[in-house]
This record gives sequence, C-alpha cells and structure tokens, in this order.
Amino acid sequence: MKILMLGDVVGKPGRDVIQKWVPRLREEEALDLVVANAENVAGGRGLTPETAHDLMKSGVDVLTNGDHAWDKEEILPVMRSNHRVLRPANYPDGCPGSGTAVIGTRGGGEAAVINLCGRVFMAPHFLCPFRTVDRELKALPSRIKVIVVDIHAEATSEKIALGWYLDGRVSAIVGSHTHVQTADEKILPKGTAYLTDAGMTGPYHSVLGREIRPVLERFLTQMPRRLNVAQEDARLMGALIEVDAQNGSAVSIRRVEKALES
Repeated sequence: MKILMLGDVVGKPGRDVIQKWVPRLREEEALDLVVANAENVAGGRGLTPETAHDLMKSGVDVLTNGDHAWDKEEILPVMRSNHRVLRPANYPDGCPGSGTAVIGTRGGGEAAVINLCGRVFMAPHFLCPFRTVDRELKALPSRIKVIVVDIHAEATSEKIALGWYLDGRVSAIVGSHTHVQTADEKILPKGTAYLTDAGMTGPYHSVLGREIRPVLERFLTQMPRRLNVAQEDARLMGALIEVDAQNGSAVSIRRVEKALES
C-alpha cells in the first residue's frame, strides 16, 4: 500500500499546489491513501467547509488538524459529521469530532489514520499523546494492519520519543506543525516508518507561509503586524510511504517535494 502524508497546507497557495500535484501523484505513484494536515488551509489559519471540500475534491482522503483546529467555528458541523476530517485525538473529552479514522483505500484495503497533538511548547489543555494513542490503538478493529499517525508537535524530542514508543505498533508516524521538512526519514527497527516533520505545503518564499516583511518588522519592533499568507513559490512537501498491507510494516519512506511552477 502506498501512502502520501503531506505537511501543513497553508492558504490558497497550498490548495493550488495540491490541486495540481495530488491527482498526478495518485496516478504516477499509484497512491492508495493521501493524508494532509489542514489546520492552516483557510486564510492561513483554521479550516472551513469550503476549503475542506477543495482538498478532498483534489484527491486528499483524510484531513488532519492541530492546535488551530477550532479557529474557524463553521468547521464544527463538519467535524461532527465527516469522519475523514479529524482533530487531534488528545483534545479534552467532549470536543466534537474524532481523532481516528478507518477508511477504505483506493486499492481496496483498509487503513487507520490517527491524529495527535504534542504538549511540549504547545497549548496546556492537550491530554497525553502517548496514553491517548494507546487508547486509540486499543479501540481499532484487529483486522486493521495499516496505521499511520500525524503527530502535530513543536518539539522534535517529543516527536522522536513518540516514534520509538510506537515502533512496531503502527506503520508510519510523520510529524507536522513546524512547517520545515526534516531530513531524518527512516524505518525504525521494528518496522515503523518515521519522519520528524513533513514540511509545509504552501508558499516557500515566506516565513513559515507568511509574508516576509511584516514578520521581520514584528521581530525588529515587537509591534503587532498583520501576517498575511505569502503567495510566491508554492510547493508540496510530504512523505511517500510504502507499507506491506498484510502485516502493516513499512517497506520504504522517502521525502517528496513538488513546486507549483514546474
């Protein structure tokens, strides 16, 4: 089974590059499942029903989120009704939506997607991602062998620790949130594919997806500035993972980067 996991999709440039490249990659790489972190899709922060529809229409199967999951209130009914639009499983009990989806893939098999948020340098209300993922895995049907995890977290140490914690228990764990693709892709000893951060799907000529000048002025003056989404050099970034569908072990992982203007 071939799976593409995409880093944080930022604004319209991110949606545009997905519209161009996801259908092509589905065909060229024979992709069975595409997962994208969508917490920055709507104007650079949050997710709306319309932007969720745009991504899914372009070929994304499951949308994950993070600490900005609730920034657009209008997404709440979608969270409640569409099991393919996730929010981190370790939000406090009672929040709308789910942190895990089990879906049929394009190739006819099944896969589970689990969305988690880190706690180090993040909002204090998140529950423990380690204990939460134990709960989510225990609740999965035994027939599900292919399991992928999006860990939306700031600290690389927390992501790496979770990778070791889940080695041999999930097919892949890929990080999001920092918007910077790391170069540490590997298959851990017990068969789990790992990458600390998938990177950003959005405007590369930017500061984490935002226009450069206002960010510099904010650092230099400490004055508030409106940080609009940048527009130049949109790129798709993520990880392409191949998994043995019979036992759920990863076969390979490689980073992916595609420019809109190419």
